[in-house]
Amino acid sequence: MTRNATVAVIGAGDFIGAAIAERFAAGGYTVFAGRRNGDKLAPLRDRIQAAGGRCEARTLDARNEAAVAAFMAEADAAAPLAVCIFNVGANVRFPILETSERVFRKVWEMAAYAGFLAGREAARHMLARGGGCIFFTGATASVRGGSGYAAFAAAKFGLRAVAQSMARELGPQNIHVAHLIIDAGVDTAFVRQRAGFDETHQPEPDQLMDPASIAAAYWMLHEQTRDAWTHELDLRPYRETW
Repeated sequence: MTRNATVAVIGAGDFIGAAIAERFAAGGYTVFAGRRNGDKLAPLRDRIQAAGGRCEARTLDARNEAAVAAFMAEADAAAPLAVCIFNVGANVRFPILETSERVFRKVWEMAAYAGFLAGREAARHMLARGGGCIFFTGATASVRGGSGYAAFAAAKFGLRAVAQSMARELGPQNIHVAHLIIDAGVDTAFVRQRAGFDETHQPEPDQLMDPASIAAAYWMLHEQTRDAWTHELDLRPYRETW
């Protein structure tokens, strides 16, 4: 079913972001996908279009206020902006004495500050149209600091606070704001390398989260009726300890 509506995906990376974009494209939305290196979006755009969907790919620095405002305005002009998903990662690990001012500030800018910009600009268009959905990708670090994760946890804690504040302010105005805590390793090349998996050492079945499963959770949230909105959702494999 083709919809006269747009979903903006900021942080449309190769795994979670791409899966979200493909799920919403399959649901009939025009996808506006943005990431720092927009040329890397070509495979995603091509897959969506080959499946009969619509996708616009853009280079986007999510920390740049003017660029985010222009991206949202363009998405809304193409078709009413109905959904905005902020999926910028910013996961780094540094011992506290090796965490430079630049690292701490940059990670905060990528997660908390950029999330604020995306949410605010999306809300600007959605309020004018009477509603919409704004979803933020969080992590274990959104609720629990860890050794070596001072910068990442501070940024993700901040993003969660932005999401909570927006949910309280915008919910009564028919904008569904939700924060998703991805509390496990996602099946990506980065995670597999970090965990030491290779051709002879593979993860157990369902040990890592499938990006498509995460995308399905975003789709479920977007379909909720407003008498029972979820404002925070934890996602983890059945075998994950927590």
